[in-house]
Amino acid sequence: MMIVLGLEGTAWNLSCALVDEVDVIAEKSATYVPAKGGIHPREAAQHHAEHMASVVKAVLDVARKDDLAIEGVAFSQGPGLGPCLRTVATAARALSLKFGVPLVGVNHCIAHIEVGKWKTGATDPVVLYVSGGNSQVLALRRGRYRIFGETLDISVGNALDKFARQVGLPHPGGPKLEALARSSKEYIPLPYVVKGMDFSFSGLSTAAAQAAKKYDLADVCHSFQETAFSMLVEVSERALAHAEKKEVLLVGGVGANSRLREMLNIMCDERGAKFYVPEKKFMGDNGSMIAYTGLVMMKSGVTTPLAESRVRPGFRTDEVDVTWQ
Repeated sequence: MMIVLGLEGTAWNLSCALVDEVDVIAEKSATYVPAKGGIHPREAAQHHAEHMASVVKAVLDVARKDDLAIEGVAFSQGPGLGPCLRTVATAARALSLKFGVPLVGVNHCIAHIEVGKWKTGATDPVVLYVSGGNSQVLALRRGRYRIFGETLDISVGNALDKFARQVGLPHPGGPKLEALARSSKEYIPLPYVVKGMDFSFSGLSTAAAQAAKKYDLADVCHSFQETAFSMLVEVSERALAHAEKKEVLLVGGVGANSRLREMLNIMCDERGAKFYVPEKKFMGDNGSMIAYTGLVMMKSGVTTPLAESRVRPGFRTDEVDVTWQ
């Protein structure tokens, strides 16, 4: 079977993995944690540069031990933070040249979708992709993942982290908010912004920070989650009906939130659709999703010439021809 090495490093997490067509063979990660505030792109890139050798070595040691032949090197070409992307791309080019194997530039967003489908068995879902950098509702139509709805400003993960910083909670904010929300006793009305099939979270984050000055923090966290997630579920439900799909797949780091999963599961039950969500280790940014997507791209004949391997910080999901479906 084909074996591909993948490098992920679009933002906070540097990860290298080795996969075949059946499973993950090895994976090693190193996570950048800012001393304060959110992600600082140059500091994150420096972190990736400092840990690249040890992370890659750990995976290559497994390949050598098991006498495995690497047939391709995949890397996250975008979207993401420019300095981080460039650090990872440089390492991927070097590995491709060292092993004399093809290079494959992977769209980070599509990698989340493909690893989710791989690990859940979903075949043709409406996808809710929610992370620190992206919030989109997508489905495969005519050879591309079409965006049915997306954020008009910041992602839901970014909004959660922004609110967390404003109320003194450490990064990443999502898990802290989820934990506090469990002890909530009441819902506080907050801005619910859905425009057509798109949503907006910037105003919600600001309003929640203001509410935290007057109300119990647990109640505000609960209200933030309920409002934001209801917006996402509404648009996902409408996309499900419009695209006439029978499956919903949740991917991205924010998808680890148990309340969001619960709300989507209820919606799918009511519509007679199947709800899929991969293991939490495949929800956040990881090298396995890049390696696997690179593998299916290579099997369909897609590789990236060195001259075309420049990073693309604004690489949109709907720009990619999905030739492997």
